Amino acid sequence: MAQKITLSIPDLLHEKLKEWRTSFNFSKMFQEAVTEAIQKKEEFQKRFSEDFEIPEIIKRLKHEKLIWEKKYYKLGKSEGLRWAKTAHYEDLLYVLQFDGTYRLISDPKMNQYFEQIYQSIDFVKYSNSDLVDHEQMFIDGWFKGVLGFWTQVEEKL
Repeated sequence: MAQKITLSIPDLLHEKLKEWRTSFNFSKMFQEAVTEAIQKKEEFQKRFSEDFEIPEIIKRLKHEKLIWEKKYYKLGKSEGLRWAKTAHYEDLLYVLQFDGTYRLISDPKMNQYFEQIYQSIDFVKYSNSDLVDHEQMFIDGWFKGVLGFWTQVEEKL
């Protein structure tokens, strides 16, 4: 049986919810987010209460890394598809023929776009670390999204 609850949200978010109400299942999104947050808390408490061996810790960290990488890959793929849908034909060709996947970020033609995207998805918090997996996964996904779009439209042009 499902239970109803009441939530308080800022006015700006409420306006956005009303605007996008037909595009999203907010109840499902909320349920998934809360479920994930509770699972993380429970796993954290479990880790504190149990005495794990190093192999178990490594296994857990590998699993968490895989989930983390998939998140950024998926995010990049959806952003790449979004970009491709609004890109000019010339820009699509430029990206598709670009040599050096990860250098596209610093390319003068695309640099400003990627800076905005990185700020919006909070890559800034990783900028001083040696961890670059999240960025590689995002870019790999981004190109996959662009290529997926191009595959669908190329023969129709």
